[in-house]
Amino acid sequence: MITSLQLHLSKVFLKIFLRDVQSMIFNIFFPLAFIGIFLVSGGGSESINIGVVDNASSITSKNFIDLIKNDPLFEVTEGDEVYLKNQLLEGDQLAIIVVPENFDYLEGTSELKLLLDASQVRQINQIKTTIEKSLVSVERELSNTEPMFSLKVEDFKARPQRYIDFLLPGLLAFMLMNLSLGGSGFNIVEYRRRGILKRLFVTPIQPKDFITAIVLARMMIVVIQLSAVLLFAILLLGVRIEGSLFSLYGMIMLSTFIFLCLGFCFGSFAKTQEAIRPLVTSFTFPQLILSGVFFPINSLPDIIQPVAQLLPLSVVVTGLRNIALDGSGLFTIDSSMFGIIIWVLLSFFLATKYFVWKEVAG
Repeated sequence: MITSLQLHLSKVFLKIFLRDVQSMIFNIFFPLAFIGIFLVSGGGSESINIGVVDNASSITSKNFIDLIKNDPLFEVTEGDEVYLKNQLLEGDQLAIIVVPENFDYLEGTSELKLLLDASQVRQINQIKTTIEKSLVSVERELSNTEPMFSLKVEDFKARPQRYIDFLLPGLLAFMLMNLSLGGSGFNIVEYRRRGILKRLFVTPIQPKDFITAIVLARMMIVVIQLSAVLLFAILLLGVRIEGSLFSLYGMIMLSTFIFLCLGFCFGSFAKTQEAIRPLVTSFTFPQLILSGVFFPINSLPDIIQPVAQLLPLSVVVTGLRNIALDGSGLFTIDSSMFGIIIWVLLSFFLATKYFVWKEVAG
């Protein structure tokens, strides 16, 4: 239960945090500038990789496929259905057109299938419109009065097709880690230097009141800054969050708690700003490379992957991606949620063990 004293302290710390305008601007500007590159470099129209399975192998189907190939919107790959489905799963294809065996004007109406991941592909309407135009062209050439072809869209769950969709949860997790460690570890060292902790030590304020106030205040800062980046990505880059905002922000809160607690540990060990900087850097930099922020963990050497998957940033990145890309819920029991729970308990244990009020204030 949060007390009135803890709420009052959190307001005081929040005001202190908000005075550091330079730090807040940098923490927002860096990720915005990073993903803004995609708005500039990736905003143009690129061809869509699309696979075609020709089960008919007729003159009609070949004419139709030629129309698709000649359209500048598509980069067409022909092959069998199993091979192209694997490519769709790996993200090498955005969609697959399956031409049925009866794709011929002599055999009545034919139904084509368009396999894609409806939750990931942003150009669905454009793809459908272009294919339907090609079908109409073929139909007109054959001069049939009745509709010959129809297009049936099937949602085929695939991996995210755009790099920015993959990148955004990783950037949010990295932002969250830096903001949390800076909001606890660096602040504790600074409060010690300025004698604030000594003054608090002789007051009725308990360590739990101090820690709770820091956590509440810093969580508000993290939510505000991450929301700004998230809003930018949704409005300008077309990023779509498949899971609920409740799940997303719930994961953000749990993750913030983990890194705040770890920050309390670093602040307890380091006595000066010069001492805590290399300590935090040695903790954050390897995770930036190994935790799947910029590329999947499974692209790392096999010997490194088990270690990388255990890192706190790894479980946070995976948890955020599961919610943002796959629509998972906050309470979905999987390896990432299990990892989050383990790190919540472990970080809290470390914070309470090493954040000794008398020693930290001294």
